[in-house]
Amino acid sequence: MSHFFQRHLKRTFIGLLGATVLVGGLTACGSHRHHDYGTQLSAEEYTQKRDKFVDKAASRLDLNEDQKKRLAVLGDKLYEQRTALVGQTKDPRAEMKALVAGDKFDATRAQTLLNEKTAALNAKSPEVIAALADFYNSLNATQQQKVRDYMDGRGRWFRWG
Repeated sequence: MSHFFQRHLKRTFIGLLGATVLVGGLTACGSHRHHDYGTQLSAEEYTQKRDKFVDKAASRLDLNEDQKKRLAVLGDKLYEQRTALVGQTKDPRAEMKALVAGDKFDATRAQTLLNEKTAALNAKSPEVIAALADFYNSLNATQQQKVRDYMDGRGRWFRWG
């Protein structure tokens, strides 16, 4: 494998993982979960989950109304990116299973899927980064420190129990 391909594949994988973690963190906070993992949230379900997440984060960070709006925009951008990443498929898991359904791995289809997902990430990531920067930069020093503490594992904002 060439160095360029390895680096590109690694970047893509890290980007996919990062997007999945970010979106998963946002959507995991709701009380209602779809048991069919391929099911997309309706706009109403997403809005309820986003609002619940924003309210919980607002209470932990002492956010003002402007900051809450910026966090909601960030959530919306993450949701848009997730929707673009999933694409038109109704069952992403079935797409992945189809790659190994035969006696040979479907490398051509895998590369096509990877290219589609990479394009979706590349198209939406600048908006997500801008929204994240806008939200984070609106925080005061104390709020930013709380975010850093949470990321260092010293915070337990959204854990069960």
